[in-house]
Amino acid sequence: MCGIAGFSNFSINYKEEPEKWARILEKMNQAQKHRGPDDEGTYLSSHCGLSQVRLSIIDLETGHQPMTRQIGNLRCTIVYNGEIYNMRELRAELAAEGMTFFTTSDTEVLLAGYMLHGREFVKRLNGIFAYAIWDERIGKLFLFRDRAGVKPLFYAMHCDTFLFSSEIKGILSYPSMQAAVDREGLCEVFGLGPAKTYGKGVFQNVKEVLPGHFLEVGKAGIRDCTYWELTSQPHEDSFEETVEKTSFLVTDAIKKQMISDVPICTFLSGGVDSSFVTAICSEELRKQGKVLDTYSFDFRGNDVNFQANAFQPSQDRPWVEQMVEFAGTRHRYLECCNEELYDYLFEAVDARDLPCMADVESSMLYFCRKVAKHHKVTLTGECADEIFGGYPWFHKKECFEADCFPWSMDFGPRTMLLKDEVIRELPLEEYARAAYRKTVEETPILSGEAPEEKRRREISYLNLKWFMQTLLDRMDRTSMHTGLEARVPLADHRIIEYVWNVPWEMKCHNKIVKGLLRAAGEKHLPYDVLYRRKSPYPKTYDPNYEQLLKQKLTEVLEDGNAPLNTLVDKKKVENYMKCPSDYGRPFYGQLMAGPQLLAYLLQVNYWLEHYHISLK
Repeated sequence: MCGIAGFSNFSINYKEEPEKWARILEKMNQAQKHRGPDDEGTYLSSHCGLSQVRLSIIDLETGHQPMTRQIGNLRCTIVYNGEIYNMRELRAELAAEGMTFFTTSDTEVLLAGYMLHGREFVKRLNGIFAYAIWDERIGKLFLFRDRAGVKPLFYAMHCDTFLFSSEIKGILSYPSMQAAVDREGLCEVFGLGPAKTYGKGVFQNVKEVLPGHFLEVGKAGIRDCTYWELTSQPHEDSFEETVEKTSFLVTDAIKKQMISDVPICTFLSGGVDSSFVTAICSEELRKQGKVLDTYSFDFRGNDVNFQANAFQPSQDRPWVEQMVEFAGTRHRYLECCNEELYDYLFEAVDARDLPCMADVESSMLYFCRKVAKHHKVTLTGECADEIFGGYPWFHKKECFEADCFPWSMDFGPRTMLLKDEVIRELPLEEYARAAYRKTVEETPILSGEAPEEKRRREISYLNLKWFMQTLLDRMDRTSMHTGLEARVPLADHRIIEYVWNVPWEMKCHNKIVKGLLRAAGEKHLPYDVLYRRKSPYPKTYDPNYEQLLKQKLTEVLEDGNAPLNTLVDKKKVENYMKCPSDYGRPFYGQLMAGPQLLAYLLQVNYWLEHYHISLK
């Protein structure tokens, strides 16, 4: 895994002042050095500069980037972040076509594939990736992003220069590029946050390459091209065939994503998703005489403070213990305390470049840092709920019928603490509703499908485009900020494509949440783990944590220079902090309730201050 960045301007000859532009590339590298602490490099041509920092996972010795190859008069250079899981097959195919390889890296496979087959080669990839190729012969820069959007890739136009980077901070490190947020950006933060509209970067003029897309940047401008999108078609397999095919796709994806030249581990919560991934990894390593390392996360004191509710019916630890015994893994239990949880709130903003999922994100960052002391690669169970219909809003009647994002139905907390003039100035609810309706209208519908099944597709599409992206962003930034590569085998595009067209009665077989996935795992997991009631990522229930947040937010409210005070009403916030928190009534997702709203405001204040953001 890596961080990539670069720039291109066809009216500037960078070779005339190479030291100046090399320093800028190095500065862009240093802005995201955490993504690649093992190696770094830069490349400069007349109209393009590329930079990369590397976390060495595959081909530790010869995988240096940027990588340049020349065949005849065709000369191309690549910077790449990701993993290509069918790399060996593609390498063999390209070799059969006459291509010679000088390294064992997937970077060279991508470059060779482009040089033989052009931009269409991206359609043959199975993996997670964001990469840029500068084609010297035709004078064009190409940017590619994986189908599910696992790896990030942002870009901006600034003074006629095209900029790109794995993280927004790389773009902001370019000279004279200022961090500014306009009304639309504030609508993103307060109307949609911690989610954001796909394709947007929240900061003014910053955008992201969409999943399943590539950009072609040349003298004529920027062209956005789609190379992959979901299509709706009748599902013709029986339930038994569907289970068999799903089982194959899931197990094959997990096995493929175990490829690594360094040891791997898994995150294990005791839920069906992470347990499925852990079981397959353990089985495969056992064949090699190896033992799988696993990690689970919780909060100090949760055994005393835990409050069961509709979203979190039980604690994880007993289920983790059962899976550790079943799979024979070498396990570490990691815990986070209140002070660590609070301190990491702000580093989580540094990692994401945006206010994020409050302590849900800061705790993941803390845990990833602990794991990174022992491993560079982990596999997780992320994305199963979005793909297989695991969340409550797939099942609840009020969510099913709601004309809004089903994970953010309570809009009150988003406006009730803002100043009245800010509420009048920012059309938050209208902005969020327009974003929701745009996605619903984009949903690929199957002609003749019953209204209820059509609505199922809409909710599934909303989850894939929005909620899953938020969690993938969380997973990428928190892991890569600590030098850890997190892989998400359940987001393999083959699984997404296949399950997308599976009818709801099969996905929720016998009215069991994620019934299809559970049936697909019956050969690999104990029955009670397999059919355990879903419980999401843990959060703290310690009242002392909430008191700490209130104390810190009070200090911000009393600071006349704190930027948050230009947006929130001090009296409203003070009154809100006097009310008892409702842990079972989230304003976003399943976990972000009262305490997380306070933490989110603290993150907003830090973001505005630390990034020196000017409000337009």
